[in-house]
Amino acid sequence: MQNIFVKLGDITKLDCDCIVNAANKSLLGGGGVDGAIHRAAGPDLLKECRTLHGCETGEAKITKGYRLKSRYVIHTVGPVYSGRDRDRQDLANCYWNSLELARKYDLHSIAFSAISTGVYGYPPEEAVPIAADTVKKWLKEHTDYEIKIIMCCFNQRIFDLYQRYLSK
Repeated sequence: MQNIFVKLGDITKLDCDCIVNAANKSLLGGGGVDGAIHRAAGPDLLKECRTLHGCETGEAKITKGYRLKSRYVIHTVGPVYSGRDRDRQDLANCYWNSLELARKYDLHSIAFSAISTGVYGYPPEEAVPIAADTVKKWLKEHTDYEIKIIMCCFNQRIFDLYQRYLSK
């Protein structure tokens, strides 16, 4: 799709309206992409996150980007993979709710990390189709809203999975 782009690299370096953080429920930083975003944004991100009082799985909350090139960070909590049907819906909700929040704030470029595919253990072969299908469905339902969506991949394996899946 013309509005969806796949990029291999560091999400904290992207110049777009917002990046999506694969956060934990506390929103107070952690490992992986969450820790990288907090380090790159600086201590003011943590201060603002403390005012949000956490986030539930599948939900999304927004903060300023501080020292990042992106103006905003949307924080979403992906599911810890268990193999149950609920995981699929929770993961889809992360993408959908993040896009809804971007639209609410009139943001027109958004970059997603591969939510839940790191320490939360979601197999990328299952997560990529859920993410891509959810984003495509959202775009179909919001044809009046122009937005550039970047799937930012931290490794070649996930990049290749997105490239193959989105080229179908």
